[in-house]
Amino acid sequence: MVNLEINFAGLKFKNPILTASGTFGYGTEFADFIDLNLLGGFIVKGTTLNHREGNPYPRMAETASGMLNAVGLQNKGVKYFCENIYPEIKDLKTNIFVNVSGSTIEDYVATAEMINNLENIPGIELNISCPNVKEGGMAFGTSCTSAAQVVKEVRKVYKKHLMVKLSPNVTDIVSIAQTVESEGANSISLVNTFLAMAIDAKTRTPKLSTITGGLSGPAIKPIALRMVWQVSKAVKIPICGLGGIMNAEDVIEFMLAGASCVQIGTANFIDPDITIKIINDLQVFCENQKIKNIDEIIGGLRL
Repeated sequence: MVNLEINFAGLKFKNPILTASGTFGYGTEFADFIDLNLLGGFIVKGTTLNHREGNPYPRMAETASGMLNAVGLQNKGVKYFCENIYPEIKDLKTNIFVNVSGSTIEDYVATAEMINNLENIPGIELNISCPNVKEGGMAFGTSCTSAAQVVKEVRKVYKKHLMVKLSPNVTDIVSIAQTVESEGANSISLVNTFLAMAIDAKTRTPKLSTITGGLSGPAIKPIALRMVWQVSKAVKIPICGLGGIMNAEDVIEFMLAGASCVQIGTANFIDPDITIKIINDLQVFCENQKIKNIDEIIGGLRL
């Protein structure tokens, strides 16, 4: 058997397969399809300080080789998560991350502080692609200054593994990655969705109520790969790669580019047990390629 274990900044993953926030609910929604304990880990849906209804419908649309979403972080708030969701998932034998989102630095800090007290949650994924309402709606992750501020303040109250999820909608993602590393991030996940839109030619109207939304799926994979490769050469902390991963070979490509593990996102909507299929296919791929330990390929791109 191939050894699929990954050491991710001190966290032990039984394999490099995680699930992306917003595509896997709280994990329990997929329990009828897969054994959640077989995953390297999963990341629960975006969690905010207070209850959010999300955006009006329609807020999802299929596109060529991808999909658009503008759900708007619909969730019942961090208190609800702690009291109702956490008890249901806390005993799973896998790594559970909570995706933390907010509109102000104070929101991020308060949410992270509450999750810090949950014993069986080893880490959070800090989503800095959210709009900073105090700065006119510009995402925290689109400038080094605002990215540094939110990571620095969250680091003061959150003492466990801090993964920071970067927005790809920037000119220089390397500088922002280096900034969050310098402020105490333990790891980086990239990339989040790309700002995009779709139009109904017959009705002449946008397909999303918000006009624009986030593009995910196979269409973004080549750009995501490029960003993972660039960032991996510039930081010392590990990277969790995501963006259009549909099969085991996609996983291998991201790891060769420098990712230590990956997140499966849009593929979960197409096939709810895709993660287990990919884990099994990784075993076969590595056996065929005579790879004994999958971590040997991290950053192994031949130039």
